Amino acid sequence: MPNSFVCTDCGFEASKWSGKCPNCGSWSTMKESGRILGKNNTGNQISPRRKPEKIVKISGVEEDRLSTGNSELDLVLGGGIVSGMLILIGGEPGIGKSTLMMQLAEWLGQQGRKVLYCSGEESATQIHMRSKRLKVQSENILLLTTNDTEHIVDSIEEEMPALAIVDSIQSISIGNIDSIPGSITQLRESTNRLVKCGKSLGVPIFMVGHVTKEGYVAGPKILEHMVDTVLYFEGEMRNQYKILRAVKNRFGSTNEIGLFEMTGIGLMQVENPNSVFLSNELAQIGTSIGCIIEGSRSFIVEVQSLATGSNYGTPQRVVVGLEQKKLAILLAILEKNLALYLRSNDVFINLAGGIRSQDPSLDLAIIAAIISSLKDSPLPEHSVFIGEVGLNGEIRPVSQLEARIAEASKLGYQNIYVSGFARLKANTKVHKLKDIKALFQAITA
Repeated sequence: MPNSFVCTDCGFEASKWSGKCPNCGSWSTMKESGRILGKNNTGNQISPRRKPEKIVKISGVEEDRLSTGNSELDLVLGGGIVSGMLILIGGEPGIGKSTLMMQLAEWLGQQGRKVLYCSGEESATQIHMRSKRLKVQSENILLLTTNDTEHIVDSIEEEMPALAIVDSIQSISIGNIDSIPGSITQLRESTNRLVKCGKSLGVPIFMVGHVTKEGYVAGPKILEHMVDTVLYFEGEMRNQYKILRAVKNRFGSTNEIGLFEMTGIGLMQVENPNSVFLSNELAQIGTSIGCIIEGSRSFIVEVQSLATGSNYGTPQRVVVGLEQKKLAILLAILEKNLALYLRSNDVFINLAGGIRSQDPSLDLAIIAAIISSLKDSPLPEHSVFIGEVGLNGEIRPVSQLEARIAEASKLGYQNIYVSGFARLKANTKVHKLKDIKALFQAITA
């Protein structure tokens, strides 16, 4: 069959190349897909046909989950590893993907479970050196260094481990496909082969994936659709704290996050997550406190703002951990409703601790921090700001407000500013505000 061209963003396939994807409109994403010279019959067996069944009549047993031995990783996975589950984990080079996989092998090995670690990038000596550094001592870990996908599948079928790890999916290939490892065709076919193997044998498989400069898993988007769970490592390379986020999970909720600390002996779970995102308890100029919901947990986060005179013709608008457009909208709301002149000021916003969030409840905390920086005055001590701000300056209630208030109260915050339209039980710590004009009076009085 002739070569085809596949969009790396959406997976659209075409017979000829074009600069712009006809399906999603992305530029320079159409990449050539190689020819398949011949397929191994073992990877393409046709399953027997089944008749449609009434969904209410289907009987099933709840899947028993295999605990990883780490509560943070279990939380991100939805409670543990499910039989036949296929997990793709991505992140920047050196952020800790292989380290976490080696530790996972050790945790399961200490439970008496067999783990098959397959590496296509490093030699056995390199992996042995890492295992010594991480103090891996389990005799239940088997190491296989190969670039051949079929060799990996055959080893899984022979050993029948409790877990298989492939590091990385971009380094392995199928010999009868006329393209190099890491190409679209190799990624798609190798993943498809591993999916069939894992599902048919009931062996969960972790796959490590490289990422592009934009931070997404390299290869066609269809790669993420083929697997059950997609995990991403977040955090600055030089920051000791790393965040593992689930962006897709067929066996649990999405957007769950796990917090880890990089130490000399590997990644350790963080016992008190709120300590990661708060610098200190003292009220500082340009600093406010918000509360976000990530998955099933709430976190107190610190919003830092700096508004200073601009030295250039066009003032700078810089955000870290938030969307750039969010800052532009909030600044326009401030100028319109409070008549604050910001067109000659550089404005910088940062979420402390390296966390990234799109939670709209941070709107009120961001505006409070900007006002504090402009007025050069700290906000009231022990205060938390929770609310979404509309374009007309009104403060709107956010989801799971009771859980956010409970988290703030548990940590000792005495002043909790929320929307005046929220229906809440009487609480002396809660202060209701209808718009940002009321906020301005409350924090500058």
